[in-house]
Amino acid sequence: MASKRDYYEILGVPRNASDDQLKKAYRQLAKQYHPDVNKEAAAEDKFKEVTEAYSVLSDTDKRARYDRFGHEGLEGMGMPDFSGFGLDDIFEQFFDFGGFGGRSSSRNRRGPRRGADLRFDLKISFEDAVHGAEREIELERWDTCPRCSGSRAEPGTSPKRCSTCEGNGVVRQMRRTMLGSMVTESTCPTCNGSGETVATPCRECGARGQVRSQRKITVNIPAGVDDGTQIRLSGEGEPGLHGGPLGNLYVLLSVAPHRYFRRREDDVLLELDVNIAQAALGDDVSVPTINGDANLKIPSGTQPGTVFRMRQQGIPHVRGGGRGDQIVVINVNIPERLDPEQKNMMRDLAQTLGSGAQPHENERGFFDSLRDILGV
Repeated sequence: MASKRDYYEILGVPRNASDDQLKKAYRQLAKQYHPDVNKEAAAEDKFKEVTEAYSVLSDTDKRARYDRFGHEGLEGMGMPDFSGFGLDDIFEQFFDFGGFGGRSSSRNRRGPRRGADLRFDLKISFEDAVHGAEREIELERWDTCPRCSGSRAEPGTSPKRCSTCEGNGVVRQMRRTMLGSMVTESTCPTCNGSGETVATPCRECGARGQVRSQRKITVNIPAGVDDGTQIRLSGEGEPGLHGGPLGNLYVLLSVAPHRYFRRREDDVLLELDVNIAQAALGDDVSVPTINGDANLKIPSGTQPGTVFRMRQQGIPHVRGGGRGDQIVVINVNIPERLDPEQKNMMRDLAQTLGSGAQPHENERGFFDSLRDILGV
């Protein structure tokens, strides 16, 4: 008990707060931390914490015990147990309205509701991610029934007001809780919350108001997207209820690896093999880039692991304004097999270079240079 926060501190009210002050503070905090509004991971726990504080301080006997003895004084008095309640049920136990903004819960259930969002996983090539592309996808989703236009009733007929809930979509019942007698609402079992019953169901949708359909959608992939990029297509999700708007479609991109290139943010990394003659004598070589072949000068005496930066040959910034670079790491290719003539030439070269093996002195090497260029 000692670890629990002070109830007045939780609600942010003075110890002499009136009932109206307590109710006002609780309403504000409960709306702030209700998980339907607040998506933080700790919101639900905070919501229950402020509800517990209000349940004590709004009860005259419990508040008197708490003011005198603290949390220990409430032992055995029946603290609220929220395990069997939904969050809206908890909120509605203390006030004569449900939901937010003063709207009744029955109106919320019957009011316009936005359709569900959909997700589509799309695999694209490395080139498509770099340059952008258009891709057509096909998915199955619910659509408003074309025969009944979502009314659920066969054309020429119309739904009737539900006699069980009188069109409210909910039924009320009295139940006893730890806080006394409470009026609770539940979805009407006759109309499933719609407030209407259908005597002649639509032949096409079976009174659902929606039908499954295949839909083709063109996805515009902007240049510079990366693996895991999510593209939102507004209004391409499931249809809403009671005239509510359509949900969204989220396309999650997966980029296939490239044969040569690797990506680091908006830079492209490429390992380039050159032979020992090119490394020793220098050469002008043609290097593949994401924009086509480009020329790269290899200076004489280039060592294995030498790093070159080719400016503006990388990936476009997805939000515009330039592009990255291409980082080329030189790998000197040592031949595994030589013909007799090549062996003789190498022996002659070895005699001019000397054959003594020596320890290498410590100095800045390949990984130091690579860190400087990549900024790591």
